Amino acid sequence: MRRAVSRWELVGFSINDVIGSGVYLLPAAAAANLGSASTGAVVLAGLAVLLLVLCFAEAASYFDKPGSAYLYTREAFGELVGFQVGWMTWLARVASVASLSVGFSRALGYLWPGANAGFGQSLAIAIPLLALTAINVVGVKSGARTAVFLAITKTVPLLIFIGVGIFFVSAPLATSVEPKSTGSLGSAVLLLLFAYAGFENTAAPAGEFKNPRRDVPFALIVQIGVVTLIYTAVQWVALGTLPGVVDAKTPLADAAATFLGGWGGLMMTVGGALSILGTNSNTVLAGPRYLYALARDGFGPAVLATLHPRFRTPTAAILVQTGIALPLAFSGSFEVLATLSVVARLATYFGTAVAVPVLRRKLQQPANAFRIPGGPVIPIAAASLCVVFALSAERKNLVAGAIALAVGFVLYRFQRRPAEKVALE
Repeated sequence: MRRAVSRWELVGFSINDVIGSGVYLLPAAAAANLGSASTGAVVLAGLAVLLLVLCFAEAASYFDKPGSAYLYTREAFGELVGFQVGWMTWLARVASVASLSVGFSRALGYLWPGANAGFGQSLAIAIPLLALTAINVVGVKSGARTAVFLAITKTVPLLIFIGVGIFFVSAPLATSVEPKSTGSLGSAVLLLLFAYAGFENTAAPAGEFKNPRRDVPFALIVQIGVVTLIYTAVQWVALGTLPGVVDAKTPLADAAATFLGGWGGLMMTVGGALSILGTNSNTVLAGPRYLYALARDGFGPAVLATLHPRFRTPTAAILVQTGIALPLAFSGSFEVLATLSVVARLATYFGTAVAVPVLRRKLQQPANAFRIPGGPVIPIAAASLCVVFALSAERKNLVAGAIALAVGFVLYRFQRRPAEKVALE
């Protein structure tokens, strides 16, 4: 693979993966569950997710190959565990590409009603996805630069929203928001967790980063700091400027309209659409690297472990992922796969957290690599956090996860023999 992605491009890539459409809906959803306490809850969620980010940062400092959690868990616990983590993570990526493509068409529908149904919707789904696919086939550098560009375009509206809106915040309003209903604390916990999700994919294309052992931990730490600050400020401004925020369907657009006028609402609507597009850009880039890493180790057709002779990208894996996700987006059946995302992400997080102490014993950490302070305390805390999140998941998520794991056990038995594996190293 061609190592072309620099440290700050990686930072933009990481931020782009986390700040998605969720932030544009988070203020209303969080306030409906927690009321005024939602601002503090956003901060606490960021600190909780920091525990997981630290585990990924240390694990990433051992490797310069693609695969992220698949690679970490395989090296720590063997091929079966690694395969299951990689398999479920990739399933979640396919569902994510399909759902984000549909989400973009719906967001575009606010600006162009023709994108809401029929042929117009099909175009709004297909054209952006095919364009992102082509960009990522041409090279990881073009994919990373696209991710950075979209990260900027999605973040600028949020910064304007915060920078102007902070002067219009009514502290009594922000501190007197009542929850819409008592609701489920578990739902609120998962809502906040998934607002910060996506960081786990930062290291998926590590084989194409210039210095992944040092740059991935740096990008992860910068990302969680930036995202936590933005999310907290956005929540505070929305609560303090929009009466009835708990009932708003487009809370940031509605809030911006109160202090910026109609153009502010339009800016946040465009920002929401670009935010979805940006997250999908990252998914189209990162997802195929899981397929590539799995195929390189004998799981799946050997062609998925090949690189384009000119562009040095896993073109077959990229095209296969898009070829599966596009029909799912058209059919709407991606929603079945989407229920896997909760369990898939928890498997990724838990697997990496418990892998860190094992990797410390099994592998020699490179000089000047990232090391979590406190010995096993943070990995244990991060793994415990995953158990809490799992207990908060809905039954349908757990059932879908169990079915996917069962399918994974069957697929694992079809691993190609070592002699048949594609040797690319």
